[in-house]
Amino acid sequence: MNTQKNTPKETCTKPRITLFDLDSTLLPIDSDHAWGEFTIALGWVDALEFKSRNDDFYAQYRSQTLDIAEYIRFTTTAMRQQGTIKSIAAHALFMHDVIDLAIQKPAIELVQKHLREDAAVVIVTATNEFVTRPIATAFGVHELIAVELERDPATQEWTGEIRGTPSFREGKITRVAEWLHARGLDWDGVHITFYSDSMNDLPLLEKAQTPIATNPDPQLRALAKERGWQVLDLFG
Repeated sequence: MNTQKNTPKETCTKPRITLFDLDSTLLPIDSDHAWGEFTIALGWVDALEFKSRNDDFYAQYRSQTLDIAEYIRFTTTAMRQQGTIKSIAAHALFMHDVIDLAIQKPAIELVQKHLREDAAVVIVTATNEFVTRPIATAFGVHELIAVELERDPATQEWTGEIRGTPSFREGKITRVAEWLHARGLDWDGVHITFYSDSMNDLPLLEKAQTPIATNPDPQLRALAKERGWQVLDLFG
């Protein structure tokens, strides 16, 4: 558990890896929740029923009680019904109408700074890869760790299940460890900075050498103050 900043010597002698959560960290919105709202506007789902359940799941996420498998089944229902080709076309509209307007200059500048200075920059998010891959690209980030969606081997359509370990809560540590291992790295051989807004990310914040509470929820803000972690209010 980290309660204070590392020394400059340590940060200089190891490759620096910067991890960013996405929703409410680099974006001032939750992209998964916003995508759900967008499918309502498209007429893909029943507005009242979907909005009620979508809001319930979001509240569960904020209260750290979310069942990620149940949520993925719910949030991919419309995509599975519409199919991959139609969903990809809709997501392009979602990027234009919602995400491009939500991306703010301070977040872009922060990401670009780390892309210039660090060995690697990775977005690590509990939102699924379909929603987040184009968003990561919009930030100029090629490395994405997101919830991977299982596909039917015969049709290559989404099944509604998660493939592998979901990058959620403690699962983010597992997925980052896998990412490091694939590159011949490990926790002890790198210096990791992690930006996040949520108490759901406390396991990875505690694992990182430099945790930065970014636009933090009230509980994380209080904890960061208690532990002496940096607090960054990216959007003012």
